[in-house]
Amino acid sequence: MKLKLTLFLTLFILGITFAQQPQLSPNASISVLTFGPGESLNDAFGHNGFRIKDNTLGIDVVYGYGEYDFEAPNFYLKFAQGKLNYLISRHNFKNIYYGYSNANRTIKEQVLNLTLEEKQKLFNYLENNYKPENRRYLYDFFYDNCATRIRDVAQIATTSEIEFKTPKNFEEQTFRSLIHDHVGLNTWGSFGIDIALGSVIDRKASVKEHMFLPYYIHNFFETATLNDSKALVENSSILYEKNENNSSMDFVFSPLVIVGLIGLFILFLTYKDYKNNTRNKWLDLILFGTTGLIGLLILFLWFATDHSATANNYNLLWAFPLNLLVMVQLLKPQVKSWVIRYLKFLIIMFTLMTFHWIGGVQVFAIGLIPLLIALLVRYIYLVKWFSKTTLN
Repeated sequence: MKLKLTLFLTLFILGITFAQQPQLSPNASISVLTFGPGESLNDAFGHNGFRIKDNTLGIDVVYGYGEYDFEAPNFYLKFAQGKLNYLISRHNFKNIYYGYSNANRTIKEQVLNLTLEEKQKLFNYLENNYKPENRRYLYDFFYDNCATRIRDVAQIATTSEIEFKTPKNFEEQTFRSLIHDHVGLNTWGSFGIDIALGSVIDRKASVKEHMFLPYYIHNFFETATLNDSKALVENSSILYEKNENNSSMDFVFSPLVIVGLIGLFILFLTYKDYKNNTRNKWLDLILFGTTGLIGLLILFLWFATDHSATANNYNLLWAFPLNLLVMVQLLKPQVKSWVIRYLKFLIIMFTLMTFHWIGGVQVFAIGLIPLLIALLVRYIYLVKWFSKTTLN
């Protein structure tokens, strides 16, 4: 009995190992799904996936790239460092449709104009990619994400060359402006992104690079051809269309309003200090401590991570890490003379930041404007205050 069981298990394992990939029927179709933006920042850019449908075999699944691997060791540290491996996913189409439609996200489908051989090749590639040993890959938001993988895998599957035509009314944009198209200019998402990401995303994206966004995968696939002779997309349809629901409260709690109130409060306390000939030490400690910590975070993202988009970040011109060292001096009734020179240096940094912004070297968050004005006024006041108290 034991021998029979062992023999059975051996044959079963060998059968799985050498089993052939299911062969798609002539009625099978492969399409690219484009999911519209969601409410959270994580979903703001949309998503893409391949849909494999074969009614003869009873197959209707969706493969997508960019799923989190929450079981990865040191998940949050690797995520922050840009060293986190993401996964290819495979889900039943019914579950995908229910999830995205229930989240009120548009679902568009483009059936690809592929031969049966190309469909089988694409299906085999995805199935092989989904194996545990192949599922993980090092994700990059701009150059290797859920959208770029769709473009690249589609090319691998076809024996023809995919020619991407420029759609009508297409205009090249910078990476940052493409992000703003999806998250807005005055949202907390864009506020955080504009502080965390450096000037490297303020260059113009090439036509191909626009396809890091699912929106452009749909647009470029729509006009693409195979060997410049036949259309890549056989037919297109909208499976679910989002119900628009704009909230009038979004602006009230936007960065420009909230940071604006903070800026007004700083200006009020500075004016109060000016009238009373005093200095609010706690205000200065909070301002220098906060800007210093933000500066340290920017340095960490720039030099201690593998994120390609956090380099050359000139937000350091207003969020200077050395502000943390100045805090000790701010507790004293009289500061050393170098503090005055340091404050003048910070004022010069604001001037450089303005030139960087106007010259297009780096675009900064518009929500920062009230804070930057308030900080500049505060620094000018501190120069005058310390010049008077230090000399006396």
